[in-house]
Amino acid sequence: EEYINLDVGAVILAPGFDEFEPAVLEQYGYGRYPNVVTSIEFERILGATGPYEGHVKRPSDEKEPQKVAFLQCVGSRDSSHGKDYCSSVCCMYAVKEAVIAKEHTPELETTIFFMDMRTYGKGFDRYYERAKNEYGVRFIRSRISGVNEDLTTKNLVLKYETEDGVLYSEEFDMVVLSVGLNPPKSAAKLSEVFGVNLNRHGFSDSPEFHPLETTQEGIYVAGAFQGPKDVPETVMQASGAAVRAERLLAAARNSQTTEKVYPPETDVSTQSPRIGVFVCHCGVNIGGVVDVPAVTRYAATLPNVAYAGDNLFTCAQDTQEIMRNIIKEHNLNRVVVASCSPRTHEPLFQETLREAGLNPYLFEMANIRDQCSWVHMQMHKEATEKAKDLVRMSVFKANYLEPLKRQKTPVKKSALVIGGGVAGMTAALALSDQGFGVAIVEKEPELGGNMRHIFHTLRGGDPRKFLKETIDKINSDPLIKVFVSSRLKSIDGFLGNFKSLIASNDQEEEFEHGVVIVATGALEKQPAEYHYGESKRIITQRELEKRMAERKIGENDSIVMIQCVGSRNEERPYCSRVCCYEAIKNALKIKEVNPDVMVTILYRDIRTYGFHEAYYTKAREKGVIFIRFENDMPPEVQVDRDGTVDVTARDLILQRDVVIPADFLVLSMATVPNPDNAELAQMLKVPLNEDGFFLEAHMKLRPVDFATEGIFLCGMAHAPKLIDEAIAQGEAAAARASVILSHDEIETQGQVSYINPELCQGCGVCIEMCPYQAIVMDEEKGVAVVNATLCKGCGICASSCRCGAPDVGGFTNTEILAQLAAF
Repeated sequence: EEYINLDVGAVILAPGFDEFEPAVLEQYGYGRYPNVVTSIEFERILGATGPYEGHVKRPSDEKEPQKVAFLQCVGSRDSSHGKDYCSSVCCMYAVKEAVIAKEHTPELETTIFFMDMRTYGKGFDRYYERAKNEYGVRFIRSRISGVNEDLTTKNLVLKYETEDGVLYSEEFDMVVLSVGLNPPKSAAKLSEVFGVNLNRHGFSDSPEFHPLETTQEGIYVAGAFQGPKDVPETVMQASGAAVRAERLLAAARNSQTTEKVYPPETDVSTQSPRIGVFVCHCGVNIGGVVDVPAVTRYAATLPNVAYAGDNLFTCAQDTQEIMRNIIKEHNLNRVVVASCSPRTHEPLFQETLREAGLNPYLFEMANIRDQCSWVHMQMHKEATEKAKDLVRMSVFKANYLEPLKRQKTPVKKSALVIGGGVAGMTAALALSDQGFGVAIVEKEPELGGNMRHIFHTLRGGDPRKFLKETIDKINSDPLIKVFVSSRLKSIDGFLGNFKSLIASNDQEEEFEHGVVIVATGALEKQPAEYHYGESKRIITQRELEKRMAERKIGENDSIVMIQCVGSRNEERPYCSRVCCYEAIKNALKIKEVNPDVMVTILYRDIRTYGFHEAYYTKAREKGVIFIRFENDMPPEVQVDRDGTVDVTARDLILQRDVVIPADFLVLSMATVPNPDNAELAQMLKVPLNEDGFFLEAHMKLRPVDFATEGIFLCGMAHAPKLIDEAIAQGEAAAARASVILSHDEIETQGQVSYINPELCQGCGVCIEMCPYQAIVMDEEKGVAVVNATLCKGCGICASSCRCGAPDVGGFTNTEILAQLAAF
């Protein structure tokens, strides 16, 4: 044991969570029945390094199960055990585990027993539908009261009742308990040591509009200690908490920095290629489909391969150390890694080469996961042969790799924020507090975005006051320049050196900046459903909230709300995330004003995840009526000539239609992407997803980055989210931008294109094809010229050129074809 004293200016608390221990729920038999396991244990069973090396087996006899049941909300949404909150992640990880189990054992039957399916995250509903329709995962809406074991077979018997009142008894080989997230056992001690308050559930207590702060100044929180959340939000909060510390410590930046020292780079110019090939099992991601040892043996036979070996996880830290030793031991001067995507892991392996004394561009990667094992999951032999092909091509290319040098360019220490909603303003303030200049471009006449239409929150906060304070800070900040009623007309440049043209009130202004943050927000869908517009009694949740704030909702007998209007359908197969929150918030406000009003919410799934679950419970206690409907049996609305409204819904529990007269029918509308996204995406050269929201570089690893360097996103430009989530993501985007802006200069890519003037015909094809506008025509010489700072080395110019003039990474397209034929 060692005690270390540190002098620090800020503290970030990220102790994570502990899973609920289900042994206290004796009715499930955990700890007594060997084939009842927790979701965490089942995750290990599925893992390549788990007890059965990735094969699905049940503990009692290690046989492959034929039927597996997942029981949701074990230790969540359960007030009898003090866990009356939703653990947020259980539905999604159960669906994921059921799908992965089916991929391991296609004939396996998987069933998930649930109350509400809370797949509210970006892309989650699509995954849920895919699990049902493509993988055949069975979903039964029922909460299991107990599990019994057959003493002979060790199978497990579940008795359950469906919504139509029918009782069933069914036998399963295994039962997986989807356990909830508890605060860490260290929470009380941390609270005592740091003087931070905990909420009644034992998690960190954060102010509503400052989700990354604790009750102590200078101490911040991130991840599941702030409340149950999934991986993308945890990563966002980690970055956001970092920028909170950066804002506090900006004056001390680089005062204690230690620069990493690399060994001298080995000169390989006179050496013959000695290639090392490292083939990765990637657990069962690759090894479960591809015969990795066979691929490794094949690689060893290829010309100039001096070493070939396989690893369980090539990206693991210990494997990196092994790679460095092998490079030195075998005197390797080229390296090929056959594993996953270079999009996520190429920089890691290039860093390993630098640490071993090799130029990082003497590295090539064969993607035998995404491009092979994943897409040929059921074709083991063919996938193995394809993997050999991919490795052979990479080895061939490695023979001709040459060392490349990176150039350094200065960084413009300012940022462009596109969008002046709460996320954009949060990001702008986080950057200006560190001394960086910011320009905010907002197309509306005033700042605020969607928050201008919110009058109260579920927790009772005052968003109007917070918004005014935020706008006042923005307008009084000398480092922030605001362009309202404005738009981005054009943008040129690259990471660290962008130049934008901003059009405002028939005037144009140029702004130079090092980074871009996209915070264009989203919109409430304009209703076209349920006779909206035919009666003044049919309104949206936003209109209801405004009426309540203006006290225009009088004495009413009945208010009906319909959820998922325009969401979770064929046109928009995603959850709009905020709708359940809005409906319950407004329903409670109505009950607060007049407890006698009958409020009825017609829903498909109530998605009050996290601590919002308590308000769902409170709404039921206050007399709000919840009636569930199926997607193929939506409510019907009739508008009479006098404007009165009747709503007919199928009550799935009563098994009959109910007719509800409504003084007001309130529609919970879908959140739709900003219609300007498509034009802006083309301008910035960043992608959109199939729903029209901006697509991040990686859902989990880089949730606020774009694949295009120097451009970040936050708020509802990314996906629908609540206020505190948008604020946290705004902080996260600022943190990622700060990484660039805190440097005086940055290194450009070493692998860039070069135009051979002797071969260039001046046709201009490469100029038209370049996606980075890195090639221009030298009019005097009549040849194309590459701007090395803009070039990304993608090779499109080489593949499209008719005369073979472009040279990328040391060899031309013509040379590649000739060498390939010889090889």
